[in-house]
Formats: sequence, C-alpha cells, structure tokens
Amino acid sequence: EAQLVESGGGLVQAGGSLRLSCAHSGFTFDDYAIGWFRQAPGKEREEVSCIIRSTGRSYYADSVKGRFTISCDHAKNTVYLQMNSLKPEDTAVYYCAATTGLSMTVINNLWGQGTQVTVSS
Repeated sequence: EAQLVESGGGLVQAGGSLRLSCAHSGFTFDDYAIGWFRQAPGKEREEVSCIIRSTGRSYYADSVKGRFTISCDHAKNTVYLQMNSLKPEDTAVYYCAATTGLSMTVINNLWGQGTQVTVSS
C-alpha cells in the first residue's frame, strides 16, 4: 500500500530553519513526483514546492523561492524540504503528496498526514 509520512515540523523563531522529510513507500509505479503543500488556519491549501525524482527538476512557489530547497534521497525513498529564513507567514500544516509532475496534480489522493510548522515572531 502506498503511503507518505511527513516529519520534521516544529516551533522555530523567525529567521530560523527546519527540514521536513517525506518518506514515501509502497508505490506500484515509479513515475511520480513528490510535492509539498501547506495550509494555514482559515486559508486554502497552497502549493509550496515539487520535485521530479527521476530528473531532479523542481518547482518553487514565489513565496518560498530562494529560502526553501527541495531534494531527494533515493536510497532512503525520502524527499526533504529545507526551509531557511522562516517567516511567521510560513506557519501552516505542511503535507507531502505524490503528484504527476511539476503541475502538482495529486495522484489518487495520495497525501501524507501533515506536520505542523509554527514560526514565531
């Protein structure tokens, strides 16, 4: 059974850093990308970043470009989101999902359970 498990969230002061992990396993197909999304209280879920695992091509939302970096560890079947220079507006629940590519269309509703990131001012 395909599953994604996020970890690494927490409380950090503005300007600090966190690294989120998305461990993915059990997929019966190989051509999927991994995307990160976030949802803040009272707001819609938004795209953050995405990576095509086979090529390393990536996408970043304008709001995080230059501060966040997405990467893959193929040996560990894990995708990381390194978040630097965090701002209070980055506070949200962060989810990873299997996507068809950089368009960030989620495949078969394959989402992780989410991890909370809170940035204090």
